[in-house]
Amino acid sequence: METHATPQRGLDGRSSPSQRAVDGAASRFSDSPGAVVLAVEGVTKSFAGVTALRGVDFDLRCGEVHALMGENGAGKSTLMKILAGVHIDYLGTVQIDGAPIAFAGVRDAEAAGIAIIHQELNLVPELSVADNIFLGREPLIAGTIIDRRRMMRAAGRLLQHLGVAIDPDSRIATLRVGEQQLVEIAKALSLDARVLIMDEPTSALSASECETLFKVVRQLTSQGVAVIYTSHRIDEVMELADRVTVLRDGRRVLAANIGELTRSGIISAMVGRDMATSHRSTVTNGATVLSVRGLTLDTLGVHGWNRVLHGVSFDLRRGEILGIGGLLGSGRTEILEAIFGAAQGWRSGEIAIDGAVEEINSPADAYRLGLALVTEDRKTRGLHLAASIRSNVALPSVGALSRFGLRAFAREGRLASDVVRRLSVRCANIDQAVATLSGGNQQKIVIGKWLATEPRILLLDEPTRGIDIGAKQEIYQLIFDLAERGLGIVVVSSELPELLLVSDRILVMCEGHQTGLLRRDEATQEKIMRLAAPGMAAHSWDSQ
Repeated sequence: METHATPQRGLDGRSSPSQRAVDGAASRFSDSPGAVVLAVEGVTKSFAGVTALRGVDFDLRCGEVHALMGENGAGKSTLMKILAGVHIDYLGTVQIDGAPIAFAGVRDAEAAGIAIIHQELNLVPELSVADNIFLGREPLIAGTIIDRRRMMRAAGRLLQHLGVAIDPDSRIATLRVGEQQLVEIAKALSLDARVLIMDEPTSALSASECETLFKVVRQLTSQGVAVIYTSHRIDEVMELADRVTVLRDGRRVLAANIGELTRSGIISAMVGRDMATSHRSTVTNGATVLSVRGLTLDTLGVHGWNRVLHGVSFDLRRGEILGIGGLLGSGRTEILEAIFGAAQGWRSGEIAIDGAVEEINSPADAYRLGLALVTEDRKTRGLHLAASIRSNVALPSVGALSRFGLRAFAREGRLASDVVRRLSVRCANIDQAVATLSGGNQQKIVIGKWLATEPRILLLDEPTRGIDIGAKQEIYQLIFDLAERGLGIVVVSSELPELLLVSDRILVMCEGHQTGLLRRDEATQEKIMRLAAPGMAAHSWDSQ
């Protein structure tokens, strides 16, 4: 049946969520451990004739972490949005505590105890932590004036309940991404959430922030909160989840306890095939195309000038893939931005292209010298989401493509079509808006627009962040193919298995210092982490 009715409110007879959250920290639930608190049966959802979900069954038990996995476009986001009250028209049923329920909107889902934390955090940067937690639900004095003292106390209790030391009066803009993630969880607890939906919560977190998040999730489940957890990182799912459900092409293809599964089994269910895990067989001994000597970068912060890079030096050979690893804030991204002329601040040191020292003071200089930079955040710095595939691909090359100062739309179309074909971008046509593509296909467009400039040196910052395992494998193969064709490639990645898979050598950074340069045959996760750990900056060495 099609569901679109208004749900029952106050299913358990409790007082309003905002009142409970203001008067005390997040409550503990009396649900029996292992009892099914949420279930969907035969859910089907279509968009403009395209079926996103096909008769999906799913259930969630009290106090468990249930991982929801699948490639981009598998239907995960659609299912989560149905449970969160974003999509209200669908076939099938949703049940809470065994009773059918239908949501008319997000507020209805929240009233039923369901909260969602999106991958792109939904916080107001210029407001305080407390303001964000209770936004739209502020406690009032005489129904007119916000009771800030009471709100601060309540926010403090929620944060203390999570075991995190965050000042409720701090502005969101001053917090690290990991801390913002915890504020989102506190916001969910303020709704007295029985069900917490977490969408790629670790995609922008450091290893230490991930551990903090895992600790909080385990604490919540021990108190009866049920968690739906989506992630492309198989290892963290194996560590954290109790059960796994895999969607593929809108259908449920796997549902099992974590103890019954292997990493390769989950991947095979997601993509429908086995994935290669070995590095390319050949390693280049080509000429040096990029030489960096004594690269130093000072940036201006709130407390004055701060040195973020300390004399970094390395060479990149033709056809080589050089990985850069290190913890969040180690200076990895700053290296790429400094080379490309995009870093903010004062830079010193030498950059040579094909043996000639060059002045690269802007991205335009870098572009002229044959460099290309794929930025870390494709949605804000890599793409114009509202524009078409054609316009995005043509953007770096628009000057070369134009004639007499006018855009050459036919030439742009041929260029975009060539990129779509070469990179196997899944789309309706080149005039499709980039925002409507899956994450993996968006990433292909970012890479493709720079490949269209025919660079000699390709700088990739987190090239597979937020994309599924199948799309990752396609990006890896593309990187290998480009290296075989002679491009010099630098890859920054937070994922150690990825660095070890794609890199010929790995440069390790710690607090702006270069602490190691490892060959592929000597690099291990343990060695990289030891070199990346704080305290190693004073013990820098190279292994050529």
